[in-house]
Amino acid sequence: MKISTKGRYALRLMVDLAQNNNGENIALKEIAQRQDISLKYLEQIITVLTKVGYVISTRGSNGGYRLALPPENYTVV
Repeated sequence: MKISTKGRYALRLMVDLAQNNNGENIALKEIAQRQDISLKYLEQIITVLTKVGYVISTRGSNGGYRLALPPENYTVV
């Protein structure tokens, strides 16, 4: 089975959020640097993940993204 580039990057984004899950929000810019993925591309992906409820978005000075559920509740099939 082939997974699209957007699908692979979405998975990498979710894994990064899970690995760096310390209860605080994570800036998308940090994820883009760690994963070596374009920030603009991640912005497109994070919008979809937020709309479906996998990720919570927070705005403001301490804003960023975090998983909506504990990491162990997510699976890849």
